[in-house]
Amino acid sequence: MKELLFSIIIKGSKEKVWNTLWDDNTLRNWVSIIDEGTYMVGEIREGNKVQFISAVSGYGVTSMIEKHIPFEFVLFRHMTDTMESGTQERENEWTAGKESYFLAETDGVTTLTVKTDVPLEQEETFNTQFPRALERVKNLAEIKIK
Repeated sequence: MKELLFSIIIKGSKEKVWNTLWDDNTLRNWVSIIDEGTYMVGEIREGNKVQFISAVSGYGVTSMIEKHIPFEFVLFRHMTDTMESGTQERENEWTAGKESYFLAETDGVTTLTVKTDVPLEQEETFNTQFPRALERVKNLAEIKIK
């Protein structure tokens, strides 16, 4: 696994950015840039398990929410790689990886920082796609402000 770090500045409160990240409709919008058709099953609460599943391929990952501070921070620990829309385990490409989202607001402007562990063979894809996905988060959050 390789840890990657991404950051973007968004005009808007951390609550608006947070809601853009995790509300179902906007999550599907931005995360589809990384993996088409991806959606989340579960609720973001510390100790909960959530699944990120691709509606296109049926592949996904089940993650434990290790730390959750609403509107500020969430840390996912990827527990199991899945297939068949999350019903069966598969090879452990993502297992044991971490992914965190940190939001810091100053004067109505939020800095979103994401740290994610990716398999080495996915590094180039994520270095290309994740900044595009965060740009989409920015656009969605700033549109919601108006």
